Amino acid sequence: MRPSPPERVADYRRRGWWRGETVETLFRKAVAAQGPSEALIDAPNRAALVGTPPQRLTYAQVDARVDALCQVFAGLGVGRGDVVATQLPNLVEGVLAFLACARMGAILSPVAMAYRGHELRQILPTVEPKVYLTVGEFHGCDHAALLMDLKREGVTPVEVISLGATAPAGAHALDALIAAAPTTAYPSPADLDAAEALTICWTSGTEAMPKGVPRHHDHWVINGEALVEAAGLRVGDTILNPFPLINIAAIGGMVMTWLVCQGRLVQHHPFDLPIFLGQMQGEGVAYTVAPPAVLNMLLQNEALLSATDLSKLRCLGSGSAPLAPWMVKGWQDLHGVTVMNVFGSNEGTSLFSTGEAIPDPEQRARFFPRFGAQGVEWPAEFPAKIRTRLVDLASGQEITAPGAEGELRIAGAMTFDGYYKAPDLTRAAFDDQGFFRTGDLFEIAPEAGGRYYRFVGRCKEIIIRGGQNISPAELDVLIESHPKVREASCAAYPDERLGERVCAVVALRPGQDLTLEELNAHLRAHDIATYKLPEKLRIVETLPRNPLNKVLRRELAGVAAS
Repeated sequence: MRPSPPERVADYRRRGWWRGETVETLFRKAVAAQGPSEALIDAPNRAALVGTPPQRLTYAQVDARVDALCQVFAGLGVGRGDVVATQLPNLVEGVLAFLACARMGAILSPVAMAYRGHELRQILPTVEPKVYLTVGEFHGCDHAALLMDLKREGVTPVEVISLGATAPAGAHALDALIAAAPTTAYPSPADLDAAEALTICWTSGTEAMPKGVPRHHDHWVINGEALVEAAGLRVGDTILNPFPLINIAAIGGMVMTWLVCQGRLVQHHPFDLPIFLGQMQGEGVAYTVAPPAVLNMLLQNEALLSATDLSKLRCLGSGSAPLAPWMVKGWQDLHGVTVMNVFGSNEGTSLFSTGEAIPDPEQRARFFPRFGAQGVEWPAEFPAKIRTRLVDLASGQEITAPGAEGELRIAGAMTFDGYYKAPDLTRAAFDDQGFFRTGDLFEIAPEAGGRYYRFVGRCKEIIIRGGQNISPAELDVLIESHPKVREASCAAYPDERLGERVCAVVALRPGQDLTLEELNAHLRAHDIATYKLPEKLRIVETLPRNPLNKVLRRELAGVAAS
């Protein structure tokens, strides 16, 4: 599968935006340069998570483990262009699976640990994986057993591999497969092209079903190069990854930056502040990311920070909620750490408020550079590979003057080409100039001669809880299947730690009452991911609707926040 049209590939390679280098080639270079050096490190709490000890692997050991995993996948029928699905916490095996697919010419499709049968019944028939690598018991769910149940239902014929030495009946234990696999190196296809698909990640929007986002090697390499430049990373730096390895934040922002700078990648999952701080100090972390609320709290707890050696830390990425100017300034003035404001999406929306682009920390918290806007130049290389514009949603006209809000549209080297097996969604996602419609409202800030964007809000209806996209439409349908509910619509309400949480606004059938606990028990029976469950319930007489009978979800915001 080749996600990008040939003419786009040829154009971007001619410009030098894409270099035609595969992830496998990039990894081989790192192995040759750093073979005996430490490369990939588990979190110290791995044993508590999955029952096996944490691993610390050199580049040479990672290389050998990738070969072994390639042999395992090939033995179960995976070939070039086939899909391997994973559902793993942040363990070294998630990175190994990504590199194995890159070596084989296969396609990795990682799914969130929180996904249950509801989501998997939609994803698996769409992507048709040959192999599914997961764990057993984790946070109350036996994932390998769940996959075997889905196999028995006929949802998927996939071969299930369970991490470790044991597996449910009918599944494979990874340790046994590796012990039986050939110990020879796995040859990567000699004609493997960087335009061939490497991943299909999953994102939620206003649509009820998860949407697949295919990306090829060229996409991923430019993502890594851009983040290395944005974060000011150097050869050999240590990167701490707290993101699940399921989307662009982790793969593009962490794994690919690690490969480009040939450093050390330290895994972390789930977020645990004492472990996180211990890893930052013990591993000598140069770059990591954290939610705004965590950075606020740490800066306000000087005793905690003073007890942690952060002398190697140079850059902190943050985003998914507005940053406080005092916090960004405090980290810079008191600790010499640049907080980089990141605005991104699986589709390739990529704005980075870097220390170089916006030196003033308080402005960096509030604004994003107008990368790729006509007539605006930046000192770094990657901004020239991005194109952006604002469009007035009512008139369709491009906005070039400060103060008027419009939808951010983006194109360029990091932007995807379309959703997997969803041509209608793809057509709706791009405008007539080929720019991706982000669904996010910005304005050109009058400060600094119009060089900056200011985030205003969203024109799409997704709810972003702790960086996870939640489709209100998906929840609405499930809630309305409750026998007591006449109509329902979900909306976001603000939360300092997670950015947003979900509120269900519900109109009931005559004579009925409903509690949040009762509603969530109904949703759990549909086997949905826990993070999607509403955390607030508001009962109303009717939902606000426009003359065309469409729910005015924006008007629900006040109800949700009350």
